[in-house]
Amino acid sequence: MSGTGTSEELGAQSARARALALLRIRSRATAAAILPAAVAVVLLVAGAQGHAVGSGWDTARWAVTACAAVVLLLAAAVAVAIVRARPAVSPTVPLPEDAAPDLYCLVRDLAERLGVPAPSAIALTPDCDSWLEDRTHPSVRPVADRGTRSAGRARRRVRAAPVLVIGSPFLWWMRVAELRAVLAPVVAGTGPSAHPDIAAARRFVRGLDGAVADAAAPVSGPLPGVRRVPRAFVGRVALLLLRSCRTHAVEMERGVAAAASVRAQGVDYGLRIVAQEQVGLAYAGWDRLLTRVALPAWQMGRWPSRLDAGVVSALAELSRRDRLADGFTSRLGERPACDLLEEPGAADEAASLLAARLFHGGPAEAGPDWSPVDWQQYPEEVVDRKWRTEAARLHRVLDLMGTAPASSAGGSSGDLDRPAFPIDATVPTLARVVEHLAGRCGSGEELAAGISAAVAREEAAAGQSPAGGTSSRAGARSAARTGGDVLDFWGPGLLPLFPLQPPRTGTELLADHVAAMVCCAAVDTAGAAPGLDWLDGPALLVGGERRADLGSPVLSLVEDGDAGPLRSWLASVGVRTDKPVRLV
Repeated sequence: MSGTGTSEELGAQSARARALALLRIRSRATAAAILPAAVAVVLLVAGAQGHAVGSGWDTARWAVTACAAVVLLLAAAVAVAIVRARPAVSPTVPLPEDAAPDLYCLVRDLAERLGVPAPSAIALTPDCDSWLEDRTHPSVRPVADRGTRSAGRARRRVRAAPVLVIGSPFLWWMRVAELRAVLAPVVAGTGPSAHPDIAAARRFVRGLDGAVADAAAPVSGPLPGVRRVPRAFVGRVALLLLRSCRTHAVEMERGVAAAASVRAQGVDYGLRIVAQEQVGLAYAGWDRLLTRVALPAWQMGRWPSRLDAGVVSALAELSRRDRLADGFTSRLGERPACDLLEEPGAADEAASLLAARLFHGGPAEAGPDWSPVDWQQYPEEVVDRKWRTEAARLHRVLDLMGTAPASSAGGSSGDLDRPAFPIDATVPTLARVVEHLAGRCGSGEELAAGISAAVAREEAAAGQSPAGGTSSRAGARSAARTGGDVLDFWGPGLLPLFPLQPPRTGTELLADHVAAMVCCAAVDTAGAAPGLDWLDGPALLVGGERRADLGSPVLSLVEDGDAGPLRSWLASVGVRTDKPVRLV
């Protein structure tokens, strides 16, 4: 136990030493600002006492005094800008105590066992992480706390402690005991955070960071060029100071984390090792759920309203497929941590909407073009609509290219090579697409370029609408002043903050559109159905079973112009390529 205490003290001492180094940087900057004024005072006092007299000394006195006045004014402007700069605050869903009394009780009990101050509040984030965040700056306090002196005094003591931010997927996947074990080292960090030197050093670094961000923000209003000059000066000075603080700030946070980790070893240490495995599993499932399941819905103007509940299904499916995760689902019989919330559904919905805002750039509120969708509706309202939208875009591009009609009106997919009477070139059939890519009407490069251009045009147009994914943080700030948008904390800039999908090549887009056309034909002519795979997203169900073997035949057609593998696949499913498909 003495070894543990020694390790904790070493971590705390390292953090305090780095904090003092940061404060010394602040003191040196202050001393540099006051130095010309000190020299001016010495010269003025010397002149008043009959020393350093003469025209040369008089000129020096007034020159140094003027220089000191200018430096003091500039230093005061920089100091005010740093103090007033709004620090970066993570977008979160606030969780008041009346919405989660059991969770607050668990956190306070944990803090008492660790011998540290309890966090001032709890918030949720749509990510697989947890941390402490200082929100004592006046600009990030609740509106009700501003402008009323009594309310500010009443909450000042509570607000001195940081806010505990918890990843919302943890609450649904982890059990209560596992959540307590994972939160122990996080809550333990409130101890070092309460040290005055560390708190002052953090405020200094956050102020510099905020000043740099404010200087980089676009200037609005009259005379933007003139107003940009003082901002640029403040930003340069703050950036210079921030660079000199970087190493000390990183080492200070490492020391704080080390001290907190050692202190937390006395609480649920054995269970924490097991719980950390759940953290890694939750991260893998959450990432797949966002990129494979949620993203297609967001692109269709719909947002899944139960993402956290969905991660349980995704992880259960991952456990079923992966032997390394075997046995993890047996924990699901224990009490889930989401039971600590009074209304888990409401918290899940709020976190799901914030996830769409962060990772896709959707609007802050639901609307006609941005509506929630539950998991039961997902296959019909997202998967089927996505396929038919992409199939319609594919045929629109073919129409613009003047693609010739399919040469066969045979009944099944195996009849593509039989000559028959021509059909209308504008009829949306799968045969038209296959023949074009198989080389009868040209190569696929022009079609891929046309689809890429069409997608780019539609995304650019969507960026101007409420359901677009490229709305601005300036708009978010304006909405926050009236509606309390949580992303107001991020200031002006572009959303999404964390895009999930890198730009796709023309070949990838073409393969997606051809696969969507095949799925539409399978649904309309072969009795297939759209479905949802918790790890891979939209799925084609044939006879109630998922067909995951469509990708390779489609790529053979798109990349090599070889329609043989796809024709064999279509024949095995019984798809009629000559029948028109229903588009949106």
